[in-house]
Order: sequence, then structure tokens, then C-alpha cells
Amino acid sequence: MNNEKVQASKRGKKFVTLPLAATLAMALTITGCSSSTNTASSGGDSKASDAKATDTKTADAKGSGAPVTIDFWFPWGGDYQKDFKANVVDVFEKQHPNIKVKMTFVETTGQTQASDKLLTAIAGGNPPDVALFDRFLIGSWAAKGSLTDLTGYVKGSGIQADDYYKGLWAEAVYKEKVYALPWGTDTRAMFYNKTLMKEAGLDPNKPPQTIQELDQMAEKVFKKGGNGKYSQIGFIPWMNQGFFYTQAWNWGGKWEDGSHSLTPNDPQNVKALAWMADYAKKYDIGNLTSFSDAMGQTGMNPFWTGKVGFVFDGNWILNDLAKYKPTFEWGVAPMPATEGAKPVTWAGGWSYVVPKGSKHEKEAWEFVNFVGHKEGTLLWAKRKNAGNDITAMPSVNDQLKLADIPNLKVFLDGMPTAFTRPVSPAGAFLWNETMRVQDLAIHGKGDAQALLDEVKKNVDAELAKQSN
Repeated sequence: MNNEKVQASKRGKKFVTLPLAATLAMALTITGCSSSTNTASSGGDSKASDAKATDTKTADAKGSGAPVTIDFWFPWGGDYQKDFKANVVDVFEKQHPNIKVKMTFVETTGQTQASDKLLTAIAGGNPPDVALFDRFLIGSWAAKGSLTDLTGYVKGSGIQADDYYKGLWAEAVYKEKVYALPWGTDTRAMFYNKTLMKEAGLDPNKPPQTIQELDQMAEKVFKKGGNGKYSQIGFIPWMNQGFFYTQAWNWGGKWEDGSHSLTPNDPQNVKALAWMADYAKKYDIGNLTSFSDAMGQTGMNPFWTGKVGFVFDGNWILNDLAKYKPTFEWGVAPMPATEGAKPVTWAGGWSYVVPKGSKHEKEAWEFVNFVGHKEGTLLWAKRKNAGNDITAMPSVNDQLKLADIPNLKVFLDGMPTAFTRPVSPAGAFLWNETMRVQDLAIHGKGDAQALLDEVKKNVDAELAKQSN
């Protein structure tokens, strides 16, 4: 899953350093999506009349011999539409001559992975039949009645939960009902610059295995130029995929308990946020931001400039190799965990959903069943420019022998136990809150414990509001 659009906006999570204003703007945007979803749920209550209309239209279409056309919305630019049609849609249409697929590009809203246009279409009773949808939003949207319950279709299809990685299937299920089929995934690891390690007197073949070792090694890589600005940096915790979510898990924290209650102020989460704030203070947030801004102007991922010692990022940036051809030595290893803990990772990715109110629900399911299960997944994964994609299905990854690719293997090895973000009506709200307090903490605008206690209060209030 690497076209240019995906790499630019992928999973709501690719930033170097976000200024406070930008983070607040993103928080307001996603919160706006959550509140606007309330109107969408009222539109979903008309399923009985919609279903009747659907059956009539479908019967008319079949009776006349005319194929049914389903509208498929997707948020990816670049060559995605051309490649997906050629490799997957055309095959589907040949196998299902009664169904035609109209592909429609509808971009996501702002820095979010959601689409206000999709919400508006659902609320207005005129949604697309299928949408490519960020999996972590499923719980939030399903809770508000914006997605079609696919459980009955899945039970009759032979699809099993074990066909997918455990965490990815869990993201598609809300209150024991299936609302999507997982498709495509990603995971995180640590990229490290062996050349900078060697110059700093470190063993380039022994990357840090704990956060404490990472701190010590990173300190030796930091270097300033004559103007007092950093010419190279060892590590910035919030760079690229170093979100607070990421660091909390690396510190042994958790975002929900055994009963699925959200736990943003877990003690280890507090330690992780405090650690991030300590980096900002020790290395000067202004100087770090200046470095990040300069890297952003290059148009390259900061790591490939050769001026970053260690960074946490996803398997998709392996695709940058052919484009940037780095001249330094580098490696990939699991993200370090705090002392006494095992390295972990987390996975994001996409799915196929049928928005509530689809006029061609049965045909939409036929398409979702094809593209989101083994045949369609394999067709897409075998395309010429698949690069370092990881699919949501272990059997497909095994068939493609992805584990034989050395650098990709590090990411693939973490998939069976990869964390995923909580499936909750407040899932998107919690993500926004973590970005908000991350920015406050690294800018010295709040104590970690107090900030996360506030997040807990806000999340509980959001859940209470949604339950009314």
C-alpha cells in the first residue's frame, strides 16, 4: 500500500514536528468529524425503506439484463486508481458481469483519515456503496450507525477471523458485529544510521535494544554547526512514527484495560510522555523544531538525508530506497522498549466498508468480499509496483514469501503480536487528545500526569455524551 498519496497522508500519523496550532487544528478537525457523525446516525435509521428500494432497483436491473453499478470511494491519489482497476476491479467485473464498479476519488479531510464528504453523503441518504476506510475509525463510525453491519454476509461467505492477523480483525469488529474486511497493513520499527553511529564511536552492528541504550547512543550523535543549530540529530521521540501512542507502548503502557475501558493515564503512559518532554527540554524544542523544519523543506523523509541517527518509522519508507538511493550505511531493528520489557510494535492500515444506506448493499458486499479476502488481496499484492507492502492476511504474506526480504522481515515478524488502537466510540477522539497533549508536553505547557488525567476526563465525558 504505497502510492505517493498514501505515503504523504498515511494513517493519520506521519509528522516530523507539529506546531501547537497545527495540532489543535487537527484536533478540532477530527472532533468535528466525530460530532458530525451524530447526524449521520439519524440517516442510517432509514435502512428498511432503503433496503426495499435497493431490492426493487436490483431486481429491475437484473430483469432488464443491465448490470448494477456500484460507487466505490477511495482517498488515494497517484497511480492507485489506474493500478487498482487494472489489477483488481477488471478481474472482479469479469467474474461478476452483473456488477460494474465506478471508482471515485474523495480525499480525506485535513490531517485526518476521515472524510467529511463521506459523512455528509451518509447523513443525506446518498452514500457510496463501498469505501476504502481507515480501520481504526471503524469503532467510532459503527457506534454512530454510519456503517453497515456485515456480520450476516460474513457468516455465509466462509470468511474466518483467523484469515487475518488477530489485531486487524479486532479493529473490524464492534460489539461482536463485523463492519469491515481488513485490507493492507503496516507496522513500525527503528531505522538506524550505521555511518553516524560509527562516526560517534558506536558499534554500527549493535543498535540499541532498550530505550535507555537509545538515549545514551543518541546523545553521542547530536552535533551542532557553527550557528548553534543542529547539523545532525541523534533521535527525536516524536519524529515520523514516534507518536505518543508509539512511545507509550514502548514504555510498557496501555490504552485500554481488560474490560476495554480506556486508560490514557496509565502510569507507564505518563512516564512515556514525561520522557518525550524531557527530550524537548534537554535538546531545546526550538532547535529541534528548526532542524525538523529544515528537513521538511528537502521533501525527503528526514532519515534518508543522512542527518538522523535513529528514527521510528513504518515499512512503507523502504520504498523510498529506489528514489533517494542513500549513500550511507543503515539498518532496521525492532523499536527499543524500556528496560525489562520486550520490544513491541503497532499496526495500522485500511479496510473496506459498506456505508449505511448503500442502495446496492448485496452487490457492494460481493465487491468487498472479493477485494478484501484472499483473491483480491493477492491480486493487489502481486502487482508490479507492490514494493514492501504487507497484507492483512498471513497466508498471502507467506505465499508471497515476504519473510525472505531481509529488511521487511523485521516488520513482518512483529505482526502476529502487533498492538492496534482501541476499538471504541471514542477511538478517534482519543487519538486527537493524544496528539494535543503530546504537543503541549514537548512545548513545556503542562505536566505529563496532569495532562493525561485531563485526557482521561475528556474521553470519559465523550463516551458518556455518545451513550446518551
